[in-house]
Amino acid sequence: MRKVAIYGKGGIGKSTTTQNTVAGLAEAGKKVMVVGCDPKADSTRLLLHGLAQKTVLDTLREEGEDVELEDILKAGYLNTTCVESGGPEPGVGCAGRGIITSINLLEQLGAYEQDDTPLDYTFYDVLGDVVCGGFAMPIREGKAEEIYIVVSGEMMAMYAANNICKGIVKYADAGGVRLGGLICNSRNVDNEQEMIEELAKLLGTQMLHFVPRDNMVQRAEINRKTVIDYAPSHVQADEYRTLAKKMDGNDMFVVPKPLAIDALEKLLIEFGIAN
Repeated sequence: MRKVAIYGKGGIGKSTTTQNTVAGLAEAGKKVMVVGCDPKADSTRLLLHGLAQKTVLDTLREEGEDVELEDILKAGYLNTTCVESGGPEPGVGCAGRGIITSINLLEQLGAYEQDDTPLDYTFYDVLGDVVCGGFAMPIREGKAEEIYIVVSGEMMAMYAANNICKGIVKYADAGGVRLGGLICNSRNVDNEQEMIEELAKLLGTQMLHFVPRDNMVQRAEINRKTVIDYAPSHVQADEYRTLAKKMDGNDMFVVPKPLAIDALEKLLIEFGIAN
């Protein structure tokens, strides 16, 4: 089983990218589980056709410790397995602790060892660019072995990607976690594809795929579906199929080389003013 975590700046499109990629993998016959690590519990919305899932923490609060696996797992698009860790009540507690609690419970209940249809992938969709505390658990404790960073040509998205790389370096020796590449979720920034390709090169990794910006993504989300589910013949569906295929065939896993801030800003200026 391949254990994948998706990181990136808040609002960059991690959940959308994750679910559309998972749809591509599921369409190709892969058995996938998605573990949402965001208190908003929206990491599986498109696979489940809505916010239709009770979170692990809500289940524990309502039912106590006597929880069965079927209480926290839900079948989504093409038999994907969906879990949402959830978070504490607003203003109380630490959301990072919810991730720790959820992943530990999944292990105790045998969610990763489903005998009837063994998992090919587990995806962790992680909140924002936080690489400390519970949010770093997929990296820190070896729950995830492959990290993909969703980025764009915007400065703060690139800064967040670089910062996440620092977290990967910190835990690489202890847990064996590696960076599998950058996924550019385009914001139509000038020279964006070339800039992210150069950023990947400087970090010692690859730009796994450039996902062009297309309003079909929003239309599918309004209808609570992935693009592959909502408009399977659309060109954007093929982009996510290509991303899924690239991820499935990826064999480039590295310990990244984070950049100094000056180098990041130089990169942005060089490509931002290029004709």
